Amino acid sequence: MSLLQLAIIATLQGITEWLPISSSAHVLLASDTFGVTGRDELLINAVSNLGTLAAMLIYFRKDVILAFLGGFELLAAPVSKKPLSQGGRLAACVIVATPIALIAALLYEAVLPQDLQDMMRSVYTVAGATIIFGALLWWADVAGPRTRKEEDMTLAHAALIGATQAIAAIIPGTSRSGITMTAARALGYERTEAARISMLIGAPILAAAGLYGAYGLFSADPDGTGVLTLKDGLVVAGIAFITGLASIWGLMALLRRMSFLPFVLYRFLLGALLLLGSPLVGLF
Repeated sequence: MSLLQLAIIATLQGITEWLPISSSAHVLLASDTFGVTGRDELLINAVSNLGTLAAMLIYFRKDVILAFLGGFELLAAPVSKKPLSQGGRLAACVIVATPIALIAALLYEAVLPQDLQDMMRSVYTVAGATIIFGALLWWADVAGPRTRKEEDMTLAHAALIGATQAIAAIIPGTSRSGITMTAARALGYERTEAARISMLIGAPILAAAGLYGAYGLFSADPDGTGVLTLKDGLVVAGIAFITGLASIWGLMALLRRMSFLPFVLYRFLLGALLLLGSPLVGLF
C-alpha cells in the first residue's frame, strides 16, 4: 500500500470522524477501492483514530481538563460528601456513557462470526444505514425546540446518548458522532452543544479504538508483510490529527449558523450513489 493511499484514508478519517456522516463508511469504501480489507483495514482506521482523538482533546481542552480534574473529585466524593462541581458531573456523564458501547464493540469482534461481520460491512448495509440514520438526524434536528446545554446533562441522558454508540459499533454507515448528535438533539440540546457532548462522550471509545490500532502496530510481524509499519502509523495519525482539527473547527462554526441539513442531504446523496453503483441495480 502506497503512502499516498494511506494519506487519502487518513484524510478521510480526519475529516469525517467528527462529522455526522460516518467515518467508518468512508474509510471502508476507500479501503475497498485500494484493496485493503479485514484486519488491515480496521487497523488503519483505528490508528487514525489516535490522530482525530488528539484533535478533539486539543480543541475542547478546557472541557477535557475540567472532566479530568472532575474524575479525582468523583473518587473523593464518597468521603467528602460534597455536591459535584461541573467538572465532576461531566466526568460522571462520560463514564456512564461508555460501558454499553464498549461491551458491544468487544462482543462484535469476539463473538460475531467473520462471515457475518463481512455481511454487516457490505455496501448495502452502509448505504441503508447512511440513509436511515440520516433521516433520523433530520427528524431530531427539526422536531421541536432545542435549548438545553451541556450543563443540563443528566446521567440518564449521558447513558442514553452513549448507548447509541453501540449501534454505530456494529453497523457501518451509522456514524458514531451522527447517532450521538441525533440522540442529543432528540433530548433537547442545542446544535453546538449536541456536537460538543457527542465528542466528549465519544472520547473513551475512540481512545479504545486507537489503543487497539497501536497494539496492532507493535505486535505486527517485523518482516514487513503487514500493511502498516510504525512509521506509516505515525504518518496516518499525523494527517488525521491535522484534518480532524480542521473538521471540528468547521463543524462548530457551521452549526452556529445553520442546521444539520447539509449533512442529512449529503448522507442521502451518498446512500443513493452507493445503491446506484451496486450490482443489484442491474437486476431491475
